[in-house]
Amino acid sequence: MFARPGQLCFDTVPRRDGVVPCENRAMEGQDRPPPRRPALLGKAALESLGGAPDPSALAEVAHATASALVELGRADPEREKTERLVRLVDDHGLETVAALWSERPARSLPGALWRLYALREWVRRDPAEASADFGAGHLVAEVPRVVAGAAEPPSPEALQALTDSILTGVFAGDLAVALERAGAFCRVVAAGRAHRADDLEEYDGSRASLLTRRSASLLRTAEDLEAAAHLWRTHDLV
Repeated sequence: MFARPGQLCFDTVPRRDGVVPCENRAMEGQDRPPPRRPALLGKAALESLGGAPDPSALAEVAHATASALVELGRADPEREKTERLVRLVDDHGLETVAALWSERPARSLPGALWRLYALREWVRRDPAEASADFGAGHLVAEVPRVVAGAAEPPSPEALQALTDSILTGVFAGDLAVALERAGAFCRVVAAGRAHRADDLEEYDGSRASLLTRRSASLLRTAEDLEAAAHLWRTHDLV
């Protein structure tokens, strides 16, 4: 999704070495209740772990905060609180959220939340490109367009409203449906990128290749989000 902090391409999720895999099941040793309020992984949270945290500690914090955030929003889906949760990146910064969740497996709760927030942030930071991709794709990916939701015409403003609506569903709706809508959104954008790549092939091969790679990457993201939706329904998304 992001090439590096501050440069958005919604392409791949950055990962650092030493990430401990996390299967889609309850983590061992998590018999204590999650925090009442999610503490984002900033300097204070890192210091609270005592020195340099090991990968397993970081994984525990990532999963605990993701669970707490979702529980906080769904326990009392009051509109103002939900809007604050949707604006999490606006208030805390993309780098903070990336440090917290971006290295977790795609088919986990923190991994899925990272992709939802990253999708929203990409649309906000690069509205023209998002509109071009979605506009090209919504004509050919009709079923995913319907699943994703209305964005007619696919203007930057309409797409920003659509991604806000998808993320709102995490806290004030069916989380599985929100994940499926996000996956469908990615499929429309991926189709649009593939269509644009075909148009560019004759006179800008390098740009066409880039769009083709990003289209394929986004299709994998769509599959991960759809798989996460299934895991949520079977109570296995952790």
